[in-house]
Formats: sequence, structure tokens, C-alpha cells
Amino acid sequence: MSDATLHATNQNPDDFAVQIADQIESFLVAVTEVAKGDEPDSAVPFLLLEVSQLMLAGGRLGAHEDIVPDERYEPDPGPELDVDELRENLARILDPVDVYSEVFDPYEPRKAPVPARISDDLTDVITDLRHGMVHYKAGRTTEALWWWQFSYFSNWGSTASATLRALQSIVAHVRLNQPLAALDGLDTDEDLGDDTLETEAGRVMVEEIAGPLGLRPVK
Repeated sequence: MSDATLHATNQNPDDFAVQIADQIESFLVAVTEVAKGDEPDSAVPFLLLEVSQLMLAGGRLGAHEDIVPDERYEPDPGPELDVDELRENLARILDPVDVYSEVFDPYEPRKAPVPARISDDLTDVITDLRHGMVHYKAGRTTEALWWWQFSYFSNWGSTASATLRALQSIVAHVRLNQPLAALDGLDTDEDLGDDTLETEAGRVMVEEIAGPLGLRPVK
């Protein structure tokens, strides 16, 4: 948001809402740019940085007191933007490390991990964030903050944190020159048994993914 815009709307650049909106807008723009595929060599490190920064905004929303919307019923933000092309582009760029395993609730005992996709997760997060951004840009600041906080707790916070762990793991495996289990052939709609992830055949060697993803192992 420019200084002129801030002045015109009488918004202090240090205001909590402005800072959160700026962080979210930055994430939306950055991931959309990555999905264009113009710089695939830097996709994973860039996404790692952007999701990390988004989680800061999420943490601030989570630590904030409950935000109560001005109206009892949410105003209609209009139709959601289609994210299929974005998802497909991210899946193509992130192949063959798009699929990873995730445990949704670390406090639920003996919960088996399930396969997930970074491309699905990112577009899921973006859908939530865009929904709130429509309210914000329409001047419904409290509604936007309420939505971002609510959806942080209910969906995009856990989704983004899982994605962050996956991205960090990719970078760590490459930098430490450790192989990655090949998960991209798994069905992401099917739960995995306790031993499936450990016995899945095939390995994706670091040298096969490091170059195309813009990563280099530690020498």
C-alpha cells in the first residue's frame, strides 16, 4: 500500500490492520509470480521465504484478542477467483517434490500421516487470504481481520505451517545431501498406513531435484 493511499484513507502505516494486509498482499503477489514459472530455479527457496513471512502475520493474528465483526452476517464478497490454473502451474514447477506426508493434528495420538501436496496447500491458503482481502479493499477492515483470524485458526494457519515444514525439509535434504522418499506417486485422497511412508519404493536422489529447484547441497 502506497504512502498516498495511506494518507487518503487516513490509515497509519503502523496500524495493525495495515501491517497484516500488507503481509498478506505481499504473499499473494509473490506466490502468483512464482506460479508464472519465469524463475523456476528459485521457486522453493522463494516459497520458503514467503510462507515463513506469512506465518508471522498468522502468529500475530493468533496472538491478538478475538476480533469481532461489525455485522452479524458476513457481507457477500462476490464469487471466488478460480485457482485451478495457479494450482496446476505450482504442481508443474514443484514436481517431483510436490507431494509430502503430513499429520494434521499432532495432539491426536497414533494418527497416521496422510499425503498432501504443496501446490494444493498454497492455493487453499490463497483462497482464504483472497476472501479476506476482498473485504479489506472494500473498506470492511474489521470484517477482513475477523475472517483472516478465524480462517487462520480453522484452516490456513495449519495448512501454511505444514507447507512450511515441507519446504524447509526439501531445502534441508538438499543442503545436507540427503535423499528424499519418492511420494509423488501416492494418492493424495487416500490415507496412509503407519508403515507406508517408510516402505514406499524408490528414492529421489538429491542431485535430481537440486538443480531444477534452485538448490545446491552443502559441500
